[in-house]
Amino acid sequence: MSEFQRATEVAIRAALGAGEIALQGFRARDLKIDVKSDMHDLVTHYDGACESYIREAILAAYPDSSIIGEENEAVAGVGRLSWFVDPIDGTANFARGIALWAISIGVALDGELIAGVIFDPANAQLFWADERGAFLRDTRVPGAAVDRPMRSWGYTVPAQATLALNFPLARDLAYRPELALSQFAEITQNFGQIRGLHSTCIALAWVAAGWVDATISFETSPWDVSAGAYIIRRAGGVFTGYRGGQAVPAAESHLAPHYFAAVPGAEFAMLHEVMRTQSMRPETGSAPLALADPSQKVSPDLSSNASAQTAIDGGE
Repeated sequence: MSEFQRATEVAIRAALGAGEIALQGFRARDLKIDVKSDMHDLVTHYDGACESYIREAILAAYPDSSIIGEENEAVAGVGRLSWFVDPIDGTANFARGIALWAISIGVALDGELIAGVIFDPANAQLFWADERGAFLRDTRVPGAAVDRPMRSWGYTVPAQATLALNFPLARDLAYRPELALSQFAEITQNFGQIRGLHSTCIALAWVAAGWVDATISFETSPWDVSAGAYIIRRAGGVFTGYRGGQAVPAAESHLAPHYFAAVPGAEFAMLHEVMRTQSMRPETGSAPLALADPSQKVSPDLSSNASAQTAIDGGE
């Protein structure tokens, strides 16, 4: 097992363990729900508990790591590994008992993504990817898991395509609301099917699996998309980050605040125009730590750099 693969296994074990914690609160009648920034932004005790569990698992294996998570202050480690953690993506679904939420862990070495894990505990589906490719595991039978290779595929003509769309949200209507509503109408009229999943991680995982054909979203964070972006690309699909009205370089796409993702060959010019106009909005926050500027990190040659392999362990 390479050191890159070892990092993947740490992420998988952490996601599976956090999933067991989260399931204890899923559909519990006594679940306490709190409001974070506004009534659309919910949080539960299990968000924090899952993130704490994941952090402990990562730091036990790689104590010099940096960890950027949704619920707690970032850990600025001195090592070359960075972990992007969303302990429960789709908290509003989780809080209401809707089985569309997931745990997401993306792993980067010197700023370059090398692994992604998305675990959907309610449906026992584990999506993961690293240098070996992209895979889907059914976790319903412990100890008997089989990782099936996953290739993104689907419809590339809008009239046939199914779009996972959480647009416009309330935050989208704060920026050019008339444009957002007209774009929603145009999308609805031109795409075959529209589905609102309200979980970024689930939508990205489903694009990678070929269960939906495209998805877009705005004002996301690196912990929302890092794992999904990597999994989609390893599955052969497309993930494009947007900022300031244009696509950003692929190496920076998981740090961009807005994204487009689709199955191979699906250009969907209408969606790219929505991305162009809607991504011109003022940014509401900044990227965590020094990760806003990937040039501060060295991007290794992952296929031949032996020193990068040993660096994951903090050196020889």
